[in-house]
Amino acid sequence: MKKKIVSVLLAVAMTSTLLAGCGGSAPAADAGSAPAADAGSTEAAAGDSAASDGSKKPYEGVTLTLWGAAAEIAENDGTQALLAKATEELGMEFEVETNPTGSEGDNILKTRCASGDLPDLVDYNSGSLFTALNPKEHFLDLTDEPIAERFDDTFKACVSQEGRLYGAPFTTTQAGAIVYYKPDYEELGLEVPKTWDEFLANCDKLEAAGKTSVYLSAGDTWTTQVLFLGDNYNLATAVPDFAEKFTAGTAKFATTPEAVEGWKKYEDLVGRYNADASAAKYEDGIEAIATGQATHWFILTQAIASMIQNHPECKDKIGVIGVPGSDASKPGLTVWEPNGWYINKDSANKEAALAFLDFWTSPENLDIYINTFGANGPSCIKGYTLPESVCPAIREDMQAYFDAGNTVPALEYQTSVKGATCEQITTSAAMGQISGEEAAAMYDDDCKKSAVQQGLNW
Repeated sequence: MKKKIVSVLLAVAMTSTLLAGCGGSAPAADAGSAPAADAGSTEAAAGDSAASDGSKKPYEGVTLTLWGAAAEIAENDGTQALLAKATEELGMEFEVETNPTGSEGDNILKTRCASGDLPDLVDYNSGSLFTALNPKEHFLDLTDEPIAERFDDTFKACVSQEGRLYGAPFTTTQAGAIVYYKPDYEELGLEVPKTWDEFLANCDKLEAAGKTSVYLSAGDTWTTQVLFLGDNYNLATAVPDFAEKFTAGTAKFATTPEAVEGWKKYEDLVGRYNADASAAKYEDGIEAIATGQATHWFILTQAIASMIQNHPECKDKIGVIGVPGSDASKPGLTVWEPNGWYINKDSANKEAALAFLDFWTSPENLDIYINTFGANGPSCIKGYTLPESVCPAIREDMQAYFDAGNTVPALEYQTSVKGATCEQITTSAAMGQISGEEAAAMYDDDCKKSAVQQGLNW
């Protein structure tokens, strides 16, 4: 029986988004008895059913409806490979609705939640956008399902509400970090910096050797946010309850010294950039780092995919460094968690949907997805090892931070408060037009508008 994939195009709106929920929408870096009535037994159901009746697949005749972005489902070769395999092994078929990206897609999903018109499975953001959907009213509680034991605690926190788990990871993580050109480090005998001062010292040596130490792509203003947002590991390590207090309005960036330090890092970089920093685009940064025209770039690790696609010879030349802080004993990485798979609480196909999530998150099928589509960062599945097809920047450099437990989610996964003009503020700071202190105060003012709209006590 052939798999049925029906794409219902609600809109063609693949625009460049901000930084929220960037789990897997970008190309990644490398690329028979009836089922048991107990939903918690899904891990064994498929195998037991097939063994008892080899002629009938356990979910033959079931069609699961899926809702998600085109780049993640309908146009994603990794997803398509696993949907085909699920049909072959489990018998289920799939109908796919393609949703718009950005705020339009968010609003459509909220409307469908309110009207009770949800598909069986939803692929959607984790973090603050997920919690805004009131998940306990609309999605199946996965807390006591066997598959929940596979997910790491950081991801669980981003798809949970009031201590209950509602999502399974769609794909791999990514990070806001320094993507760098390793041959420059090898040439000058530089060590990977563990502190911000060590990073600046490396930049001095690179510049003395005639190299562009830091690339800035301010022509695409969203990219200037990565230094600020990627510094959240350092802030959360120094002030563990900052996100909670920030949401409550009792802590602000401008009045928290450790938070101001993140903004002041922009001041340290002024004068170090490429000559065309104000006009350079994201694509220019990809070219510059891949070919060694510049050494460091503060960017999401999804950029590595395009570097390798455009310049395959750079696969072993690209590295990743977490944004350094002040404590050499705790170098770490700020992580963007992937989207989650969420099961409609009122679905008539809950058992099949649970079996699909068990199938999707198994190591064997993770290998198929990643070997087909790639990875932008380590997996959220505990104990899973990325395949050799993944570049060393991700499989080794980033994985080391995960193995050491030195990761923290980006702030947007910890609070619903985020300013609407963040990229304009970070661009002004990056270009030296405002100080770090001024930028911190401006961002607090910007965030206040978001907090007031949410009814928070700011």
